[in-house]
Amino acid sequence: MDSVEQERPWKLASIWLMFLAPFFFISYNFANGLAANRQVAHIVFEWESHIPFVAWTILPYWSIDLLYGISLFICATKLELHNLGKRLFTAQVIAVTCFILFPLGFSFTKPETQGLFGGLFAALAEFDQPYNQAPSLHIALLIILWVHFPRHLNSVLIAPFHLLCILIAISVLTTFQHHFIDVPTGALLGWLCIWLWPDSGVSAVKARISSELEDTTEEAQRHRLSLCYLLGSAVLAVLALSFQGWVLWLLWPSVSLLLVSMMYLKLGSSGFQKSEIGHMSSAAKWLLFPYLVCARINSRLWTRNVSHVSEIVDGVWIGRYPSAKDIEMNGYKTVIDMTAEFSAPRRLSNHVSWHSICNLDLLTPSSSALKEAATLIEQARARGPVLVVCALGYSRSALAIISWLLMSGHAQTTEEAVALLRTKRPSVVLKDSAQIRLTSLHDATMNQGTEYHG
Repeated sequence: MDSVEQERPWKLASIWLMFLAPFFFISYNFANGLAANRQVAHIVFEWESHIPFVAWTILPYWSIDLLYGISLFICATKLELHNLGKRLFTAQVIAVTCFILFPLGFSFTKPETQGLFGGLFAALAEFDQPYNQAPSLHIALLIILWVHFPRHLNSVLIAPFHLLCILIAISVLTTFQHHFIDVPTGALLGWLCIWLWPDSGVSAVKARISSELEDTTEEAQRHRLSLCYLLGSAVLAVLALSFQGWVLWLLWPSVSLLLVSMMYLKLGSSGFQKSEIGHMSSAAKWLLFPYLVCARINSRLWTRNVSHVSEIVDGVWIGRYPSAKDIEMNGYKTVIDMTAEFSAPRRLSNHVSWHSICNLDLLTPSSSALKEAATLIEQARARGPVLVVCALGYSRSALAIISWLLMSGHAQTTEEAVALLRTKRPSVVLKDSAQIRLTSLHDATMNQGTEYHG
């Protein structure tokens, strides 16, 4: 385990355990008891009949109980402990709610087992009936613990720990405790809990509306986009539940679109959990993966027949979201990223400075975001070529560069700045509301006397 100078919150960890352990058994058994008195459905694929029963995998299956208890006591700070406790509690509440509302059962007959393994199966059967299936609470808790432990383990223990987690994941099938559908739904629940309670300690659902949503001038547009994503989510969910089988995988993009809908309605770009250097949280990546893939494909399709980048003036470039290869080949020293829905490329050179100013697609960035972008562009020019990007290089990045043109004195009016940009990048798209915001920002900047002269 890692060494931490400050005292670990042992007493608080004990309180969390004394609360979570009884709650786990009481709520889990309650859902099991209800299902035992109801007619439950089964969701099982034909190929699952070929999954072997492997008695010894009851050992890794049971080991998650030990990991659960230890996890609370290795927390280095109260913030980390409270985050973990809330994740475990939320997983339990959501899973049990699903068990009660949509009870499912396990349909295979479990073989007789003797000896040590038989004793462990018998102990498990004392409280775990063949219900409480999807989402697998076992898998949801595993995901939470899998993310939690590595930061506290010695490098020598990392690989064995990952192997144990893989065995635990497999064991839910080879012990005949769960059908396959329970595994991905359980994983989705686990990532949802991590997303809801990020390491920052600020709940995703309690986060303040981000600055790009504080301006009510585009409220109708936000609501339209939110509704569109919500309808898309509903259609996919109906298709998945109606046809079932492999169509059930549509539940993943359904959840993804539902979260995006919430971001446009209330949460803002904070829902993407993107850092200042452009890296999105693992939870956001997993939950939003279908949406992120579609956004990437859309970016490439719209820009396949046009120039990917254009130099505007004085080493300031505009373009679509780049790959690490794009940045390396063109020698950019700084990237100003105006998107929320893209994560910075992996293996980015240490010589490249990445700055993320998160803004939702199809909405005009706030005045504060545009001013921040202009300031960063001006400061970054001293290091070398600067690339300002959004999904296509047509709108959010264009607004950032126009703001810089105005604040740096390269253009005296909004119309002049727009005209200059369009001579180099004819495909830029600017709404009337965006131009009004640019003019307002320029007037305010001039009044404050903060114009740059580059």
